Amino acid sequence: MNEQKLLIIDDDDMIGQTMSYIARSIGIEAHATSQPDEFFEQVESWKPTHIALDLVMPDMDGVEVLVELAKRECSAGIIITSGVGPRVLDAARRSAGEHGLNIIGVLSKPFSPALLRQMLTTEVNAVDGSGFASTRGKGRDIEVGELAEAIENGEIELAYQPKVWCNSGLLAGFEALARWRSPQRGMVMPGQFIPVAESGDLIKRLTLEVMDLAMEWMSESLDDSQADEDDWLSMSINISALTLDDPHFINHVTTQCKRFGIAPGRLIFELTETSAMQDPVTSLDLLTRLRMKGFQLSIDDFGTGYSSMLQLVRLPFSEIKIDRSFVMSASRSTESRAVIRSIIELGRSLGLRTTAEGVEDAETLEYLKELRCELAQGYLISKPLSGAEASSWAENG
Repeated sequence: MNEQKLLIIDDDDMIGQTMSYIARSIGIEAHATSQPDEFFEQVESWKPTHIALDLVMPDMDGVEVLVELAKRECSAGIIITSGVGPRVLDAARRSAGEHGLNIIGVLSKPFSPALLRQMLTTEVNAVDGSGFASTRGKGRDIEVGELAEAIENGEIELAYQPKVWCNSGLLAGFEALARWRSPQRGMVMPGQFIPVAESGDLIKRLTLEVMDLAMEWMSESLDDSQADEDDWLSMSINISALTLDDPHFINHVTTQCKRFGIAPGRLIFELTETSAMQDPVTSLDLLTRLRMKGFQLSIDDFGTGYSSMLQLVRLPFSEIKIDRSFVMSASRSTESRAVIRSIIELGRSLGLRTTAEGVEDAETLEYLKELRCELAQGYLISKPLSGAEASSWAENG
């Protein structure tokens, strides 16, 4: 594992010293500065794995710093801190995310040392709300031919993140998350190769590979053949909008279900809110056919797109998945809690199941229970697991 380094920029020297002390207490090297010039020099020469920055500074504000970090293609995990209100913090986080930066958390001042320690020990390549990792760097030079060869050679593998019923904590199923184990590059996260697959006309092949791997694992590890439909363990699989115009997709998935002995109702295909609305007519055709054959459909990252309510009602979804950005900030943001409540009420009124992703603390899980959210997933419950680990989880309940 690479040595972890925290670089802090804050105009309050005491806060910089406090953060440095907390980082060093858990074995992370730390350096603090209040000067933008020194900060960017350290970014280039010291190459921190984590950055903590204050939004409100006299010489160069935090948003300007974030924009400059994006220009430099900084891959460090970034923690935004400030004493401004939660809505401004959330807006800054969204802005940084739009620039492609890897935001691992926001800290309102005064902050909790325990929360800072938790953020510093979070995997920098944590999976984001798309089901793919939010990473930059070594994957940017991936060639289409290299990725095609990787798919052909069976270098794509899956991790499985458990989903549980909020009210009981019992296992409800898993979400399949793609990884590329490259002999040359090591483990490559999806945020690095999914854009290559989409731009290089490989996303359909990659989607089918992920689906086949997930179904093969299900047939070996999740034997629900004797269970009632209400007790089935499900598998969620992300599909790209580019898959929606593939006339062979439905036939392939139906054939594979028969091959592996998997009931269609156990598969949940997840589409992001924005991708589902790109071509509503084509989406409506394919999604209706999938639902007719018994498959489940989830609208992922709900609340972050710009679709109309009419389009949500027109498309035959069975589940709404609340975007992790709202869930992860629920414990400190009244606005996020209000959005979560509205989405759950919307889902209930439309007869849709609701799933919250990004659950990382017990307080948020309790809030979801109060609102009668059906399902939850996130690091509080479990990180993404290898096939063997997920099999053990399923066996032990």
